Amino acid sequence: MTESKLRYLRALLVILLIAVIITGSIAAWLRYAQAAPLEIILKPSPQIAGEVYVDGGVNNPGIYPVYAGDSLDDIINAAGGLAADAAPDRLRLSVPRTIEEQVQKIDLNRAEAWLLQALPGIGETRAQAIIAYRAKHGGFRNTADLLNVEGIGTATYDNIKHLITVAE
Repeated sequence: MTESKLRYLRALLVILLIAVIITGSIAAWLRYAQAAPLEIILKPSPQIAGEVYVDGGVNNPGIYPVYAGDSLDDIINAAGGLAADAAPDRLRLSVPRTIEEQVQKIDLNRAEAWLLQALPGIGETRAQAIIAYRAKHGGFRNTADLLNVEGIGTATYDNIKHLITVAE
């Protein structure tokens, strides 16, 4: 092949490659430029209509939020569902009146050690002493019975009495 034919083929090949690149770029640009914009719709979170205290006959008694349109089943499900020994006359619902009443108290007769340890001044040893007292005496009759537990004095009791309760 002659030198001039070789130059001609190289020039033709370069022009062909440039044409392919330009055509591919235009095709890619048209494909992505015509895509519809992505629309994101955020639904507003449901508004809390109030709170209700659920006790007796549910697995996790406590205060739960109530949303507009909630049914009694929704509230019971929020409280962990009905307990195995649930009786309809044991289920209690009440609406807290003040902020102080909204504090969820720890039941001395039901709380596990880890939950008792969440109380100020109650560590692992005192939590185990509470559980041992509860097992030995059949539970607490009132919160003041906590003073009978070894290692818990008046100062500790005064510090936590607003955080504890004794259920039936």
